[in-house]
Amino acid sequence: MTKRSAAILSTIFFFIAPGTVVGIIPWWLCRWHLSPPLLGLPALRYLGGLLLVAGLAVLVDSFLQFVIRGSGTPAPVAPPKTLVISGFYRYVRNPMYVAFVSAIAGQGLLFGSRRVLIYAAGAWLTTHLFVCLYEEPHLRAQFGEQYDAFVRHVPRWIPRLTPWTGD
Repeated sequence: MTKRSAAILSTIFFFIAPGTVVGIIPWWLCRWHLSPPLLGLPALRYLGGLLLVAGLAVLVDSFLQFVIRGSGTPAPVAPPKTLVISGFYRYVRNPMYVAFVSAIAGQGLLFGSRRVLIYAAGAWLTTHLFVCLYEEPHLRAQFGEQYDAFVRHVPRWIPRLTPWTGD
């Protein structure tokens, strides 16, 4: 797959998958209506905005890493040819999933929506089960020892403080 076709397919997939999970469903749950701040703390709105913006930035970077480093897409129909261990993948094994859950939770805090926060928790649980039951065994079978080394050094959900350099 050429980088150009990977970029086009990744862009389409970005709007379909994260666009739905991070955009359409939270909008459907709260209509992006600004309710009173949760727990009466306006500071939670700022935290929510920060989580939303950071999550979207990490999500975009993760998609770019698949195109640039992996010569593929995050979509299962056109996966990367090489294991992506660059960018935020040097800090956490699943930056894309951490990013979309952060962006969803950020919307819950920003808009004061308990429904969106509950959805964020459900999205994380669903993702956790998907990662443990399907994705990790599949990556282990595809990339072998390289993936095992990655797993040994890079945590699944809580980022490292320093980037893993592949040593």
